[in-house]
Amino acid sequence: MCGIVGGIAERNVMPILLEGLRRLEYRGYDSSGIALLDADNTIQRVRTIGKIKQLENKIEQETTHFAGNIGIAHTRWATHGVPSENNAHPHICNNKVAVVHNGIIENYQTLKKIQIKSGYRFTSETDTEVIAHAIHQQLETTTDLLHAVTKAINEFEGAYAIGVITIDDPDTLVAARKGSPLVIGVGIGEFFIASDVSALLPVTQSFIFLEEGDVAKLTRNAIEIYDVNGQSVEREIKQSSLSVTAVELGEHRHYMHKEIHEQPQAVSNCLEGRITQDKVLVSSFGPQAEEIFKRIEQIHIIACGTSYHAGLVARYWFEDIIGLPCQVEVASEFRYRNPVIQNNTLFVTISQSGETADTLAALQKIKSFRDAFIDSQEDGSLVGWTSVQQAADDKRRHPKNIPTLTICNVPESSLTRESDLSYLTQAGPEIGVASTKAFTTQLVALALLLTSIGKVQQRLNEKREALIVEGLQKLPSLIANALTHEEEIEGIAQLFADKQHALFLGRGTMYPIALEGALKLKEISYIHAEAYPAGELKHGPLALIDENMPVIAIAPLDDLLEKLKSNIQEVKARGGQMIVLEDEQSDISSEEGIKVIKATTNVGRITAPITYNILLQLLSYHVALIKGTDVDQPRNLAKSVTVE
Repeated sequence: MCGIVGGIAERNVMPILLEGLRRLEYRGYDSSGIALLDADNTIQRVRTIGKIKQLENKIEQETTHFAGNIGIAHTRWATHGVPSENNAHPHICNNKVAVVHNGIIENYQTLKKIQIKSGYRFTSETDTEVIAHAIHQQLETTTDLLHAVTKAINEFEGAYAIGVITIDDPDTLVAARKGSPLVIGVGIGEFFIASDVSALLPVTQSFIFLEEGDVAKLTRNAIEIYDVNGQSVEREIKQSSLSVTAVELGEHRHYMHKEIHEQPQAVSNCLEGRITQDKVLVSSFGPQAEEIFKRIEQIHIIACGTSYHAGLVARYWFEDIIGLPCQVEVASEFRYRNPVIQNNTLFVTISQSGETADTLAALQKIKSFRDAFIDSQEDGSLVGWTSVQQAADDKRRHPKNIPTLTICNVPESSLTRESDLSYLTQAGPEIGVASTKAFTTQLVALALLLTSIGKVQQRLNEKREALIVEGLQKLPSLIANALTHEEEIEGIAQLFADKQHALFLGRGTMYPIALEGALKLKEISYIHAEAYPAGELKHGPLALIDENMPVIAIAPLDDLLEKLKSNIQEVKARGGQMIVLEDEQSDISSEEGIKVIKATTNVGRITAPITYNILLQLLSYHVALIKGTDVDQPRNLAKSVTVE
């Protein structure tokens, strides 16, 4: 999603802002811009569509001296208005105030009508321009930028992270957040703001993570932070463990390729300190985890995209291995329906960034439901959703124990802060839009979760716990072995050079892996790809099979292998090109119309889906290379979906 960088210093901040934008390119964007206050206290601005390099070129070509000690910058991913220079940020009102904004102002049309009547002129199609006008209007009665922003944001409905500068208060940078993440980088005699830590690593390792509703005033010598109630607060300064080189390509051509090959180490990091030789450490999920897990009767997983697929895999594990009911739901659907929430349900949210808008809203909905129930119990009143009011006498809708857990890759993210329990996957920075190592480590975390709950509830004996732990300990080497098949996968990718459609098949846990493989292929190669349970071929998808439809089947050595073989023959009989990823001990052989990759062996119910997915990641990557698409920043997509 959109990226923000800003800074105030004794030195020229323009190079810092440009480098910050480069480090935010992974988030996805279509345009960019920078605004600075120069030595004459004039706002200078440069904007362009396209890549950051084009912005840099435009600065060199169009300005004789583009410099300033205070400024803001932005990469935009279009929501309101097409990608264009006029719609690019920063937005300026009457040469007096400049604003950058992530999020969506939901009532912008109402505000726009009011502002037009007040004489404000709009030069873009964006919702952000109402922010600039609203702050400008407040500055008509004050020269204090903090006061003006604090008053203006009371008018906004929706989500925002903003950075603001003005000629009226030239030594102040103001930042505010509600629903979109924003961090402050702490230096010596200088301070910065950004959408995430990675943008500021070249200038600082010290960060303040703004909380929901915070407004911050930054000068060269101090930071003032005020909470949602307008009270002055102190926020802890935290040291980032990330290095500058952690987000650099190194010897790899693309971030996605780098991150695929980082997975053995990412899994090791995810497991470190969470298991012993043959046991899982339940306390890895938090000091209250054991007590919470004892009372759990079912699991409800909520996530989006790739994280949703991780949840689907885990559903098979929870029900098959420890016999615990598990429901998995897309966050954008859950947040808008009227669910019946069962007592003693552990809600698990999964997100790489911890800022996914729909997942965060779903978590907040769960918490408001729980809080409404507590309030109604204490004072007899009905508080919260309409569903709570309608269900005052319905015990099914009055749960007493609905703890929350998030599985996330980013410490201090909104999901992490708002959940009762959290598990950080320790995957390291993931820059490529198509998630790879984040997905793998989410599966590892879910495997540890089911083992922990099974252990606490005595659904797993010590022998089975030890077997699961042993399998997880083998996983880095299993992934490393799968990566040795890259050259073979690269050859298979040639079959997709002229193809526009593909079908993925799997059974059991391999069905959600097929879904994930299809998602990766369409994300970065723009090939239309679908995934089905292999047993559903006769119920419609078989009609699509012809010589132009490659079919990828995942064939582990398990109880469903013989049935999958029948599905493979059905495809072959209809002229389809089969690509089969199988266990070395399976007996499917390459022949006319069937390409077989004997990819792995000695995998179990937990390690198999993780290992096979590595091959599908490599396949999508090499198909994208053949198609010539933008691997790390595919069109129309963003890394972190922080708005609806």
